[in-house]
Amino acid sequence: MKTKIEQEKIPLRTLSSGEKIPCMGIGTFGSDKYGAAEIAEAVYGAVKCGYRLIDCAAVYQNEKEIGQTLKQLFTEGEVKREELFITSKVWNDMHGEGKVSSSCRQSLSDLQLEYLDLYFVHWPFPNYHAPGCDGDSRNPDSKPFSVEEFMTTWRQCEALVDQGLVRYIGMSNMTIPKLEAVLPLCRIKPAALEMELHPSFQQPELFDYAISHNILPIGYCPIGSPSRPERDRAKEDVADIELPAVAAAARAHQVHPAVICLKWAVQRGQVPIPFSVKEQQYLSNLMCTTEDPLTEEEMKAICREDQNCRLIKGQVFLWEGARGWEDLWDMDGVIVTKE
Repeated sequence: MKTKIEQEKIPLRTLSSGEKIPCMGIGTFGSDKYGAAEIAEAVYGAVKCGYRLIDCAAVYQNEKEIGQTLKQLFTEGEVKREELFITSKVWNDMHGEGKVSSSCRQSLSDLQLEYLDLYFVHWPFPNYHAPGCDGDSRNPDSKPFSVEEFMTTWRQCEALVDQGLVRYIGMSNMTIPKLEAVLPLCRIKPAALEMELHPSFQQPELFDYAISHNILPIGYCPIGSPSRPERDRAKEDVADIELPAVAAAARAHQVHPAVICLKWAVQRGQVPIPFSVKEQQYLSNLMCTTEDPLTEEEMKAICREDQNCRLIKGQVFLWEGARGWEDLWDMDGVIVTKE
């Protein structure tokens, strides 16, 4: 590794507790295209070049390999455990009573850690699909969102905090109606909200809602996830790196348009978690946070590029009787509150 970015140069974001975390993390979802060993190797290189936030999940099927990498980094003295901010997520098939603790403990075992910094509820319902399934897959047991079911899962996450197994808990793939329904019921509020965020899908209402409730937005697909699985592709999807304002800024700053997407994300205030196994890419991704910021005019121009283009539609989680993927996101205004 030829380049190591100094920690003091990397901007920070503040959690509701006052704790500060890096403004960017390294994602570990391989989009069904990269093996666990390759992703673990990328984590190793990313930490050596300066990354301190690592976004993991049980369903990514690579936590064991990442755990070996973390052990190696600690053994080599490259970084101390307390210097990293490591997240994981409970998958949909582990929402039931008593299952969340088991899921968390398995992730801790696989990652070879004593605690997680942040543990997310990956999706707000127990609807399951097999890893790598196609976009037409449906599980006959899938159901609409239920406040009661969600809170059963969330209370187990709160217990993980009480037990010292996780420091913070968070939600993911939520909507404002769902948040409005569950936040008043939470004993421990979510520290972060993981959500799809990129220039063509800015979710301004949800973003502002999270900020106003002191919940840090963490953005996945920050450059439009060009390597996302085929099941998450549609002909009407917009390519973020081809948006006129993004392309114009890339020419002005003489960088790849993907770098502009990340600069925009960081300057807007979210924590992007881009994924790459290529050293030059993940190095330039982090380095771009430390230099040559976008101008106010460029930020405004990119803001105007919002196309409301959701890439991760989640159609594999639909239940019998659902009209389309929009129902997952409350776009009909209906939210199920009881079994």
